[in-house]
Amino acid sequence: MDTHVLVTGGAGYIGSHMVLALLGAGESPLVLDDLSTGRRDAIPDGVKLIQGSTGDAALVRDVLQQHKVGAIIHFAASIVVPDSVSDPLGYYANNTANARTLLAAAVAAGVPHFVFSSTAAVYGEPERNPIQEDEPTRPINPYGRSKLMVEWMLADTAHAHPLRYAALRYFNVAGADPDGRTGQSTPNATHLIKVAVQAALGKRDGLDVYGTDYPTADGSCIRDYVHVSDLAQAHLDALRHLRGGGDSVTCNVGYADGYSVLQVIEVVKRVSGIDFPVRIKGRRAGDPAALVASNARARSILGWQPRYADLETIVRHALAWERRLG
Repeated sequence: MDTHVLVTGGAGYIGSHMVLALLGAGESPLVLDDLSTGRRDAIPDGVKLIQGSTGDAALVRDVLQQHKVGAIIHFAASIVVPDSVSDPLGYYANNTANARTLLAAAVAAGVPHFVFSSTAAVYGEPERNPIQEDEPTRPINPYGRSKLMVEWMLADTAHAHPLRYAALRYFNVAGADPDGRTGQSTPNATHLIKVAVQAALGKRDGLDVYGTDYPTADGSCIRDYVHVSDLAQAHLDALRHLRGGGDSVTCNVGYADGYSVLQVIEVVKRVSGIDFPVRIKGRRAGDPAALVASNARARSILGWQPRYADLETIVRHALAWERRLG
């Protein structure tokens, strides 16, 4: 294939899995990453890395001019919710303003297809579960708002220009490449499954559970955990949908199945065969009791068929990757 797929943030956790999925599908990925949180060694041999920011208008313009880019998959963003509360302007700069710069360059270069990494945080505290895409979007933190603003920009841009997009609202991404080629490598990551497998391997002195008084079966929060490789497949499916003439679309990516924090901990202990200390703390501000995706739209419109929709499989892959990190 003579056109490239530009993957912004392609040296990061989800982006590096996307690069592998593109290669596996016979595509030619091209990575733009400032390496602020990504790792150069996460990019496979033979894939070109351009180090820089999506907010660098001249750089992005040059990349799109010098390489035949037929689609952009945009992951580059800041993702830690508490950080967004303490540094809202930083999040609006990196997530919203930089996306606007990238989108303007895409329009100017005539790039026809754009797949955007959005988030379930756009829903805030939903009124019902599973959450459907037409639920009200009422984000409760700057992270969710910064992503929702990009969704609005995409919709308006697609109305005014010959660009079609898919906005994928992820739920809780977890796990690692089944073949052990890449995984979540951030040492101070905040993802529950990552933290739990680190605790099992003695890399942390235990795990904190924030709140066991929620209106759920065991009192802890319920989340929909989606394997990172299934998430990458959803992007491939979205790209195929757009290339086939499909309309712009917004889809949840999750399994329509939720697990509580305490259930996840139990599975990590069982799969690893290791007990570790669990400390019960008070609730954190802004944690909804339950977030579970409806995925009917991704399945019907994109043809998405997840392969790893099993919590034990997700934990096993996360544990194997954490052991590889040493």
